[in-house]
Amino acid sequence: MTIQSACPCGSGEPYAACCLRFLEQRAEPKTAEELMRSRYSAFAKGHITYLKDTLWPRHQAGFDAGATAKWAEDNHWTGLTVLATEAGRAGDRDGTVLFEARYLAEGRLQVHRELSRFRKKAGRWYYVEALPEK
Repeated sequence: MTIQSACPCGSGEPYAACCLRFLEQRAEPKTAEELMRSRYSAFAKGHITYLKDTLWPRHQAGFDAGATAKWAEDNHWTGLTVLATEAGRAGDRDGTVLFEARYLAEGRLQVHRELSRFRKKAGRWYYVEALPEK
């Protein structure tokens, strides 16, 4: 995938204008959804440090970069669909995003559905945890 091709996050934007700027730390996501999309792209493109850096600070010490890198590399990421968002806008402090991430694992299509909680600290969005769906 070149930087001119579509972003893995499914936004329809070119990779360079969408998630690449976040993964290369040239910009910060302004919304919870942008952070969630960029984290999907990080899995798809192998930007494991970004996944750790955007994890809620209290959880970063327990992040297993090696296992995460292996899991990300062993799967072929095929698409992302954002199903719903609640709050998480630029002026909010908290937000949730319900999404489905699709990937091939050992030749079988898998769908990971998650309601993710995001929180802003010092003006920066972080992934906090997966929540039970309402």
